[in-house]
Formats: sequence, structure tokens, C-alpha cells
Amino acid sequence: MSPPLILRLCCRALILLVLAASSVGRAGERSVAADHADSGVLVLGRISDDPKSHYEQLKPLLDYVVPRMADVGIREGRILMAKDPQQMASYLRRGRVDWITETTGMALLMRDRGGARPLLLTERGGSSHYHSVFFARRDSGIGSLDDIRGHSVAFQRPSSTSAYFVPAAVLLDRGMTLDVLLSPLDHAGPDAVGYLFARSELNISTWVHKRLVDVGVMSNLDWDNPNRVPTAFKRDLVVIGDTPEFPRALELVQPNMAPEVRDRLREVLVGAANDPEASNALREFFGTTRFLPIDDVSMDALNRIGQGVQRVRAEVE
Repeated sequence: MSPPLILRLCCRALILLVLAASSVGRAGERSVAADHADSGVLVLGRISDDPKSHYEQLKPLLDYVVPRMADVGIREGRILMAKDPQQMASYLRRGRVDWITETTGMALLMRDRGGARPLLLTERGGSSHYHSVFFARRDSGIGSLDDIRGHSVAFQRPSSTSAYFVPAAVLLDRGMTLDVLLSPLDHAGPDAVGYLFARSELNISTWVHKRLVDVGVMSNLDWDNPNRVPTAFKRDLVVIGDTPEFPRALELVQPNMAPEVRDRLREVLVGAANDPEASNALREFFGTTRFLPIDDVSMDALNRIGQGVQRVRAEVE
């Protein structure tokens, strides 16, 4: 057999081997998803930069829910953390996670990127909805949202709904351009709004009070919390604008969850507020007080926020 012929046969064999391996890999991935769906395991997911702390907050409620879903085949609960929205969306698309708890902005990203379906509103600390407030120093000369152009604003972090996504979308709707600043000493152009992430609400109020930035933004609940905005600061600050109300947080499920499992999960979560055995688990679950159905008004707000999140992602990031 001539060397060229041997080479061609070897190449063909190699191609067939690669194709076979690829086929097995895809089949294996489908098998993992199918095995998970039929295994009786309920997987609760969360995007987290602090997995240990979040695990301790999630586990008690998962332990409460699982035994109450035995009649629909659930026998075990697991927790799956994702480092960012992209990873969680991948888990959703591959059927690796069943139930996700998230703040509204992140939840809507999971809906758009991973097909997650909103299941319930999450009421925390007795509040199921809130809004964002913009504030500045009383002596700053900034009296309205239109005055922010040419100034700097402190958001909390890129995953925050009330202190980033919603207020950033409001500024974009007013025709403003948002430019990230290198530090509080940096400045945006006269027709833009410069922004930074302060990481915490206390930092935001401190930066505004100390004149490191011109404007801060946070939820109205944080604005009224003296641990986030100290009384000594607040007397020098003034609210210059706010946003419409929107849901605080959502529970979502993966798009292929069996209807009987989805309906039973909804029933167990809604009923938890009236069950004394659930009180500690709810408290650990980010201070949850109850789960509520998503009414038409809330759904309209979610759709508006979803459009805003997409616009911020496209025009700012």
C-alpha cells in the first residue's frame, strides 16, 4: 500500500473517531440532563460572590420544601451556585438547575438568557415592592434628574436592580450618556454622566456627603435605613428624583420543569408564610416574609425593567 493511500485512510479514520466522540459527548450531556430531571432531585440555584454565606441562607428553606414535594417525586434537594449570570444561564439551558431565587434585574436576565419562568414574587422584610431614589447634597445646586448631566453618580454594583439597572435605565430614557469613571477624581464630559460602583449603600451615602461624587442612588428602603444613610449625613442630603415601584425579588423555575412539580413548588412556597415550621427557614432566606403570586401590575413592571436591563447591557456595559 502506497504512503499517500495510508495517509488518506488514517485521516478518514481520525475524522470518524472525532465525530463519534462528539456524538457520544452530546448524548452524554443529554443523558445527564435527562437523569437529573428524572432523579427526584430539586436543585436550587443562586448567582453568588459569597457561596458559603448564601448556602447557609438557602439550605433551610430547601430542607423545608423537599419533604413537602414527595408526592410529585422529589426526594432530595441540592444547591448550585453560579459565579455570574452567564454561568447560571448555561445551567438553565442544560437543565442543571430547577429553581432560582434572585433580585429582579438578575432574574430578568435569567428569563431572557436561560428561558427561566417567573414563579412568584418574594416579599422581604414585609415589602414586596420598592423604588429607587436619587439624592445629592442640599448645597450642590443639583435639584432634579435633568441636572445630573455633566456630573457623577455612584451606583452600588453591576448586579443591583435598585442601585444600578433601574436608575441607569431612567437616565438613558432621559437621553443621557453614561461613561464609567476611573476614580472619583475622574470627570465625565459636559454632556455625559460619569458613574462608579461604590459596592455598598453606606459607601454611596458617604461618597455623596464627602463630595467625592455628586449624586447617589439606592432603594427607598435603604435611604430610610440609618445604617445605610447615617442621620448625620441625611440632614445634608436631599432626594432629587425617584423611579416607579417594582418587585424586590423573584423565584423562577427552569422552562422544562414538569407542570405538577412547578405547581407543587408554588403551593408549598405560598403556604410557607402560614406554617410555623417555616418561620426560621423564611427568615434565613434573605429575610423573606412570604411569597406572592405575580399580578398584572407586577408583570407590567417586570417587563419594563426587563427592557431597561437589556438597554443598560447594550448601551452602558
